[in-house]
Amino acid sequence: MTSDVKPTLLILAAGMGSRYGGLKQLDAMGPNGETVLDYSVYDAIRAGFGKVVFVIRRDFESQFRDSVAAKFDDKIEVDFAFQDLNDLPEGFEVPAGREKPWGTAHAVRAARDVVSGSYGMINADDFYGADAYEKLAGFLRSAKDTEEKATFCMVGFQLKNTLSDFGSVARGVCKPDDNGKLVSVTEMTKIVRTPTGAENLEDESAPVKLSGDELVSMNMWGFTPSFNQRIEEQFVEFLKAQGSEMKSECYVPLIVDDLIKKDVAEVEVLETKSTWFGVTYQEDKPHVMASIQQLIAAGRYPENLWE
Repeated sequence: MTSDVKPTLLILAAGMGSRYGGLKQLDAMGPNGETVLDYSVYDAIRAGFGKVVFVIRRDFESQFRDSVAAKFDDKIEVDFAFQDLNDLPEGFEVPAGREKPWGTAHAVRAARDVVSGSYGMINADDFYGADAYEKLAGFLRSAKDTEEKATFCMVGFQLKNTLSDFGSVARGVCKPDDNGKLVSVTEMTKIVRTPTGAENLEDESAPVKLSGDELVSMNMWGFTPSFNQRIEEQFVEFLKAQGSEMKSECYVPLIVDDLIKKDVAEVEVLETKSTWFGVTYQEDKPHVMASIQQLIAAGRYPENLWE
């Protein structure tokens, strides 16, 4: 059964793009100044999402509202949540000297008061493609939790199509079962391209070889409402174990992986034919711009996105 309620898209846009060297979420990639975010919202609207919520930092709220959200706030409902280092569950405090927020799970938690119902989650600086949004929206319109298990989804891309030629990337390497259900997610934070595939160099003395055909999470997830409570519980456990560390981060894929292992959630893997591309480094930008022009030439997007 399909619900008439339109799902929400939660867009994680709080990062400043330290490796890229600036606020890449506001960097023009399309022929008329469109950002990657513009294409994400455009694809979300035509896939049937009814609301977008941006998770941002308060210190660039004004710039973000004027430069990004103003383009489409008359086309879809827009709301904001703010990732704040000090926004922690009761009984916890930021260790002296820590400056960095607590990762993607902390960012999702920041939206707990402005997201209701089922919702999708994406990164602001990744171009996922129209088919990926259609698959995600279709799942969210019919997804239901059971008493025993929560039901989530992940849109999967081939690793070799998600690498940068200019440095390492972080990816959640996924293992599905024969029924398309996610078995595990292994977060690898230093993957580089090699002549035969890829390697994870987190431990350079023992690199992990990869074929490139692995299915990876690009942080495009679909969650039912129960995830908000689950993320609170898991974040508390994370803070108990690692909250005193200066640079520890709580990642959404690790939370999902733990919920699968505890047998309290199942995750459907949605393979997409969309082409993913993203901007991790400044040198990635020409490829992204050329890829967008190719999609425009093929009739997939209009020359001027918001006319």
